[in-house]
Amino acid sequence: MSASTVTPRSMRNAAAPTPAPVRSASLGIAIVLGSAALFGMLGPLARFAYAAGMEPLSFVAWRAGFGLAGLALFAAWRVHRSGIAFVRPWRLSRRGRVSLLVAALAGFTLNLAMFMAFDRITVALALLGFYTYPALVAAAAVALGRERLDRSRAVALALAVGGMLLVVASQLDAAAGIRLDALGLGLAFGAAVSQTVFVLVSRDGYRELPVEQAIAVVMLVTIICSTVLAASVGAPGALSLPLREPGVLPLLAFTGIFAAAIPSLGFLSGIRAIGGMRAGILMLFEPVVGVVLAAWLLAETLRPIQLVGAAAILLAAMVLQRTARGASTTGHP
Repeated sequence: MSASTVTPRSMRNAAAPTPAPVRSASLGIAIVLGSAALFGMLGPLARFAYAAGMEPLSFVAWRAGFGLAGLALFAAWRVHRSGIAFVRPWRLSRRGRVSLLVAALAGFTLNLAMFMAFDRITVALALLGFYTYPALVAAAAVALGRERLDRSRAVALALAVGGMLLVVASQLDAAAGIRLDALGLGLAFGAAVSQTVFVLVSRDGYRELPVEQAIAVVMLVTIICSTVLAASVGAPGALSLPLREPGVLPLLAFTGIFAAAIPSLGFLSGIRAIGGMRAGILMLFEPVVGVVLAAWLLAETLRPIQLVGAAAILLAAMVLQRTARGASTTGHP
């Protein structure tokens, strides 16, 4: 066989689509949905911690501390068993270092703004403000030329946002007294902006840093900033409460591992695998899980309209998966 016949066949084989992108996209979608479900536990877990005497700022710090410990063990295991290199953050490229620092600060301000918003307005209103971030991510990704808001993604975004509104808005009870506080709503929207920044800089900004090492840096910055802020506002005693009341430590450890470390790993992995726009849309599954868990663990009412909203968000996930499958089949990324 001559070289002239070998080359076209090799080119045809190289250009032929493979099933790997399908599996990668489907796995990325599943990972993000799972991460959203784990993050959905945070509301009830925080309520239990507050009932035990914790305050929001100290809860954020301890949650990040246990999450960092779990991530450190996982990163060490990967370095030892899987040959994953340990990358020193200060040896990243300048763009990588700046992106990582921005993501870490965005992670801290996100937590701070949300817990402050919860203190000023109802949880439902705070969630309504925060979950504008998938639309912000989509708009920013299109404006920056990173992703296209095609028909399928637009439909998925509309379904997911509509489903989230059905789930969360149905919790608003006028008889309970809805507090329309401008600062509280501003904090919730500020948290949405922080999450948008995190998503946008985390897809490619520091890709050379393994996921678990990147999230460990983000949590370390959260611990440092939370501790410094607690000391500056005269509330260092709140940070030491778990040492005086060790009965709350198992709750904090569970929260740090299963509502911080694992879902954070999954979320960042999903952003890198399927893009910030699709990951943001799928994360709207988080309030659905939170509402269901609140109904189960906190005896809060679960309304049929909330199940309809959950179905809409899952339908959005199916639309995104079909889009990913069609793109990989036709050879488009």
